[in-house]
Amino acid sequence: MLTGLTEKAEGSMDGYSREKFPHWTDQGGGCNTREAVLKRDGEGVETGSDCYPTKGSWTSPYDGATWTKPADVDIDHVVPLAEAWRSGAASWNQDRRQELANNLKIAQLIAVTDNVNQEKGDKDPAAWMPSRAGYHCQYARMWIWVKDTYGMTADAPEKAALKKALATC
Repeated sequence: MLTGLTEKAEGSMDGYSREKFPHWTDQGGGCNTREAVLKRDGEGVETGSDCYPTKGSWTSPYDGATWTKPADVDIDHVVPLAEAWRSGAASWNQDRRQELANNLKIAQLIAVTDNVNQEKGDKDPAAWMPSRAGYHCQYARMWIWVKDTYGMTADAPEKAALKKALATC
């Protein structure tokens, strides 16, 4: 899949806004996307009638830290929305951007330590990789899967970092 990604310099951030990627949409059963990921990725998760977790624990694959408060956990868009914008999503319609921002069928959304997610920001693998080196292979596979699924481009440094990460598999 990596070799199949079109290599192209990143596009502009002109016109970008997170609001162009509606996220945390209804996933059925009274749960939004964030709540669905918290339920899926946690251990012993119990929820209230509003689907918000009242009990459980979450271990972040990026740093190995475990959390018991949902507020300490972010739902990471593996391919950040701004990165998606620069890699082709600027030309998509809002429905396609909303699909990316809420896609539970591919490895685009995972529960991670909130401050680690904030540190990652909108960086691609050339600028940021999880602190747990043992997770680099999985992270690269997830990143490539998302980019391939949506036909996004990858710049040369990004592809080189992904190739290096795949070599750890």
